[in-house]
Amino acid sequence: MSITYKNMATINPYINFNGNAEEAFTFYKSVFGGEFGKITRFKDIASAEFPVAEKEANKIMRITLPIGKNMLIANDVPEMMGRVNENENRSKIAVSAESREEAEKLFNGLSEGGTVEMPMDKSPWGTYFAMFRDKYGIEWTVEFDSK
Repeated sequence: MSITYKNMATINPYINFNGNAEEAFTFYKSVFGGEFGKITRFKDIASAEFPVAEKEANKIMRITLPIGKNMLIANDVPEMMGRVNENENRSKIAVSAESREEAEKLFNGLSEGGTVEMPMDKSPWGTYFAMFRDKYGIEWTVEFDSK
């Protein structure tokens, strides 16, 4: 028996690090192979509205490593947000939607009753993106990349 799915979104792990995302991803790349996607550092998105401390400037805002049809995604959590609790706030489930409409549908459904950290909008790296915790406390991102 085969099952056909209408929803073609993919789910990818999204990991928070305490300043060593680049080191960890260099290690993961040595194991999985491949090449990094775009690497965005905090200094790349610094502005008057989003000042970045010099000690945080080279930390990773976002790094991706394609693995098969999926993506391993990570960032460093800025010190001003506190250290990542490695037993609780270490990772998110990242959903990559196939369309802007699918992204909105998934975001609206999954975030209902939860806490939105970043509403669905254009991200600093150019995708349509949202970040939230669902009503069960699970952390998610939903993203659509038109490229």
